[in-house]
Amino acid sequence: MDFSRLDTPFYLYDTDLLRQTLRQLTAAADRHGNIHIHYAVKANANPKVLRVIRESGIGIDCVSGGEIQAALDAGFPASSIVFAGVGKSDREIRLGLHHDIFCFNVESIPELEVINELAGEMGRTANVCLRINPNVDAHTHANITTGLAENKFGIALEDMERLIALARQLDHIRWRGLHFHVGSQITDMSVFSTLSDRINEIQDRLDAAGLHMDIINVGGGLGIDYDDPAGHPIPDFDAYFAAYAQHLRLRKGQEVHVELGRSIVGQCGSLITRVLYVKQGAVKQFAICDAGMTDLIRPALYDAHHHIDNITATGAVLLSDAPAAVGRMERYDVVGPICESSDVFDKDVLLPVVRRGDILALRSAGAYGEIMASRYNCRPFALPYTTDELRKEC
Repeated sequence: MDFSRLDTPFYLYDTDLLRQTLRQLTAAADRHGNIHIHYAVKANANPKVLRVIRESGIGIDCVSGGEIQAALDAGFPASSIVFAGVGKSDREIRLGLHHDIFCFNVESIPELEVINELAGEMGRTANVCLRINPNVDAHTHANITTGLAENKFGIALEDMERLIALARQLDHIRWRGLHFHVGSQITDMSVFSTLSDRINEIQDRLDAAGLHMDIINVGGGLGIDYDDPAGHPIPDFDAYFAAYAQHLRLRKGQEVHVELGRSIVGQCGSLITRVLYVKQGAVKQFAICDAGMTDLIRPALYDAHHHIDNITATGAVLLSDAPAAVGRMERYDVVGPICESSDVFDKDVLLPVVRRGDILALRSAGAYGEIMASRYNCRPFALPYTTDELRKEC
């Protein structure tokens, strides 16, 4: 694929890989029982990506009114939308009620009361799941852990019965079940087993109180392989679902809902950037690119790692491409043009010799890349392309 005519930086989405990922995801879910999948749109809301995901038939998980509207605009039925988030505004709640979305994941008593009040004003009844903070350590980066007692998310276990009792008393609330989410980029399946054990304890506690629910929403959090995206382009969905199938004790008629984002879109996206200069510093060699932290903030925000390829040297544009033989390798700090010392993609990266004009690909950028971009330094947003549309133009 010839990128010489395209302005850099830009995002490239491999729609073939995305479709293959979705096929493996839905097949794995079918093998492991009554599982309903919602794509977590916060990972990537690009309309071209959303259309491919919608075609797979899965639902969608939103955390803002803007995401609800993006989902509706992409053709997702409102009946497939779950709406989470610790700070839903009245306007956002009304939007969800107006479209009669599948479920609100409620995170506090004040939120439950506001949803009931607004639903009453609109003559609606809101389906709700109560998000419980299970105090489970996800063993991931502190900034993307959500299931510990110290985190802002969810309802404390000690308040659970009181909130369920309130939900059952409110005239415009229909209590459907419980929702959990313990964090993101989780690659240790024992975390999901531990969450299952905690859910079992909670279900036993509710059984004793005579409380039955229809839905157990376990959230998402499944990670991807940032170190070797070519070797592991699709996560092990079977192992993920097996952790719940083997450990979660469901009651008759209960549905399991999951909210996966990164594991669906992460590997299909790459940030494509051009080398502006190769600079020899006093102790470092820098490959200075036209992409920066405004385009991909994860390394600056989380110390996140993205595998980097010099595709001018290797010819490997997509994960399915076999790279050509390369010659001499050198080490570089791969950096951007932003006037911040944190504008660094990676340090001491071993790459085929980099020259001005070379095209680099930052892999595994399909999740939390384009969606988190900013206009800092008055920079324009990187344009998104899909392999589908580039093939048509070639």
